[in-house]
Amino acid sequence: MRDFQIVDANLRAAMRFFGDATGGGEIRALDGAMAVYSGLDYGVFNIALLEGDPPAGVDAFNARLAQCARYFAPRTMRWSFWLCEDALDGPTRRSARGLLMDRDFRPISQAPGMLAEALAPPVRPLPKIECLPVVDRATRQAFGALTAVSFDIPAGIARTVYEPERAWCGDYRGFVGMVGGEAVAIVAIVATADALGVYSLSTLPECRRLGYGEALLRAAVAAEQRRTGTLRVVLQSTDAGYSLYRRLGFNEVAKFSVYLTR
Repeated sequence: MRDFQIVDANLRAAMRFFGDATGGGEIRALDGAMAVYSGLDYGVFNIALLEGDPPAGVDAFNARLAQCARYFAPRTMRWSFWLCEDALDGPTRRSARGLLMDRDFRPISQAPGMLAEALAPPVRPLPKIECLPVVDRATRQAFGALTAVSFDIPAGIARTVYEPERAWCGDYRGFVGMVGGEAVAIVAIVATADALGVYSLSTLPECRRLGYGEALLRAAVAAEQRRTGTLRVVLQSTDAGYSLYRRLGFNEVAKFSVYLTR
């Protein structure tokens, strides 16, 4: 499996979380795509991704988009399409943005897919942080509340997704970083056969640039490495996190674009 495929496969596994979390969603395998419906009218938690063999040209890619649109039409008009551009041939890659915008999508982010065979050693002393797995109501509430603050998600939506016990019964494993009895950072790790995927890494705004995010990330990855024996780590980077991830030993291996219905 090529590096970009490792990152893409882990992302698909992670996105299944939103189909299972609320109890009102579903995960549907389509012909060459996967649709994840959260049961909520919130576009970034209703997700379509390519799956299986790459589409054989522009018409095949457009046909897969049409399938996804037919799936979501009776459920919600608000959904997102997560595209690993490396999975497309040249002409399809060049046409993809226009085809999506013709379907009334707008691009909302471009995230480099990154991979590290192992995390590089810290370059500075890190603060002490208690790394708690999300296993009870208190940690579920903390994860949801910090997600809402950090990613500008309505608090009610975040509670509906992250607070149910059922949300945490699958492969999406959350961790809360505690300092002085206060939740200051969160991260989720998803283990697949080839890698550990990092998701939702964030720190309270007033606690940023103090090393808590890196400290929690290292603790959570180490815990999952001990549990699974997998050392390789992957993620999709934000602009804010890019310099940290490079310092941690991540290299760009893929390009992801995220589109959202208008």
